[in-house]
Amino acid sequence: MAAAMDWLLWSLLLLCLTYETSAFYVPGVAPINFHQNDPVEIKAVKLTSSRTQLPYEYYSLPFCQPNKITYKAENLGEVLRGDRIVNTPFQVLMNSEKKCEVLCSQSNKPVTLTMQESRLVAERITEDYYVHLIADNLPVATRLELYSNRDSDDKKKEKDVQFEHGYRLGFTDVNKIYLHNHLSFILYYHREDMEEDQEHTYRVVRFEVIPQSIRLEDLKVDEKSSCTLPEGTSSSPQEIDPTKENQLYFTYSVHWEESDIKWASRWDTYLTMSDVQIHWFSIINSVVVVFFLSGILSMIIIRTLRKDIANYNKEDDIEDTMEESGWKLVHGDVFRPPQYPMILSSLLGSGIQLFCMILIVIFVAMLGMLSPSSRGALMTTACFLFMFMGSLPFFHRVFGGFSAGRLYRTLKGHRWKKGAFCTATLYPGVVFGICFVLNCFIWGKHSSGAVPFPTMVALLCMWFGISLPLVYLGYYFGFRKQPYDNPVRTNQIPRQIPEQRWYMNRFVGILMAGILPFGAMFIELFFIFSAIWENQFYYLFGFLFLVFIILVVSCSQISIVMVYFQLCAEDYRWWWRNFLVSGGSAFYVLVYAIFYFVNKLDIVEFIPSLLYFGYTALMVLSFWLLTGTIGFYAAYMFVRKIYAAVKID
Repeated sequence: MAAAMDWLLWSLLLLCLTYETSAFYVPGVAPINFHQNDPVEIKAVKLTSSRTQLPYEYYSLPFCQPNKITYKAENLGEVLRGDRIVNTPFQVLMNSEKKCEVLCSQSNKPVTLTMQESRLVAERITEDYYVHLIADNLPVATRLELYSNRDSDDKKKEKDVQFEHGYRLGFTDVNKIYLHNHLSFILYYHREDMEEDQEHTYRVVRFEVIPQSIRLEDLKVDEKSSCTLPEGTSSSPQEIDPTKENQLYFTYSVHWEESDIKWASRWDTYLTMSDVQIHWFSIINSVVVVFFLSGILSMIIIRTLRKDIANYNKEDDIEDTMEESGWKLVHGDVFRPPQYPMILSSLLGSGIQLFCMILIVIFVAMLGMLSPSSRGALMTTACFLFMFMGSLPFFHRVFGGFSAGRLYRTLKGHRWKKGAFCTATLYPGVVFGICFVLNCFIWGKHSSGAVPFPTMVALLCMWFGISLPLVYLGYYFGFRKQPYDNPVRTNQIPRQIPEQRWYMNRFVGILMAGILPFGAMFIELFFIFSAIWENQFYYLFGFLFLVFIILVVSCSQISIVMVYFQLCAEDYRWWWRNFLVSGGSAFYVLVYAIFYFVNKLDIVEFIPSLLYFGYTALMVLSFWLLTGTIGFYAAYMFVRKIYAAVKID
């Protein structure tokens, strides 16, 4: 039976991978060598804005188009991110300068934007849209030079050079709108060492752009589509009047510079940060929090708990036994199955899937395999890993389905097929439902961020063709496995729970348990939010891995402390309570997300706000499942350990 199911799943996996190979493109990482005057293709990725959170295709605006528009085959992550990589009419040759060239010029006539096109361009400029181009898979960047000491008269004062992802579509000034219609490309190449009789080869190591706005009257165009830029600052910018037609030229220039940067280090410039110390402070802060929690936990276990166990194990007279109080009194009810065991085991199974997925993704990214140079690889890997974390052939005893099935059996559950279906559909169904509703709004805006219908069908096929059978497989073996061996028997009649103090309230517990794990990772949360909502690169996965380990340790420790306090108050209903309380840091993530929305983002429209809070709700839900699962299993092991250490008559 097991061998047949394993063979069936391997066959299904092979078929799905064959299908995905034709649907998505896995980007290569090998360097491309160029010879002198070889074409270097400039491609457009998308238009983005942190104000609207709605990406658009490059040709959604009336830019100059090549004779044939060709879209690149994309991987799943690129599609979900809204990337639509397409060719452009820019003609760039390796190590060949161009002073000024005109795009889409017919008989040297300027491009005429209709009133509708002008209104659309003006709207995108006022919404602070950026244009993203790539050359040899290297994104274009705008150089920003900031002087550290402006009051100094020294001409050699140091510049703080930073790079802005993409370039601004235009700008506004005194209620007028101007378009960046001239692009000065600056490409850096590294000359490869060759033997004397071989031709030199070059590799692109940096791609910069200086956008300019030059009005039609200041550009001189000849019959060969060449142009002459105005000298100095005497020219005026190209205004876009949304109430009428506008005439303009789209022009560009190309400048090459040799660089000592090698191809393997070409992303270092884009990823250089001046605030690495903040990450170190974050790590130190997190370590202090963990040591603080460890001190509390050690005090409880070494002093209080050992004293309790020693007292409970004394063979005294019956009168002393009658005066017992604390967590031993509930030994006959502490392992009593909770309400809704199927839902609890299903949520914990999804939490195990999330935990395994996040751990593997962060670890692999820390090794450099999911760097920003591999476009969409991070999201693609995360999606596939979650699908396979329900179970894997020959390794089904590790992941979500197996753990959910075994826990459901331990909680006296009987309907394993329904439990397996619930595990495979509850959390993914909520995620898919929210994403589908948000996707409908994105479709209405004609944004490239909308997931295409074929991709949505492919995701559904992955869900029901890969994830669902794997969860069923793991659940089947988990349910057949011997249930967890609880150290004490459960009484037939439930014990009455005494009235609890105010600080034992569930919401108070969530607030108390969530603050310390959140404090251990909130600094890193700022950089994650910036990468998601402000189109920045996130690459410090080494720091993120350390923070994740600290988060796991802190959640486990605070969960043990909270369940100990609850049992000492003679409240044995710890299953659901511990799961909810352990995920209390998700509440603070929600509060921080609201704070970030109000103070860091400039979103005023309804649909962008809906997208922000919709995706934030998914993040908070996933984070709650993750931390709740970590805390639950830590508390479960702790409870089994302490009740196994006392003598129960």
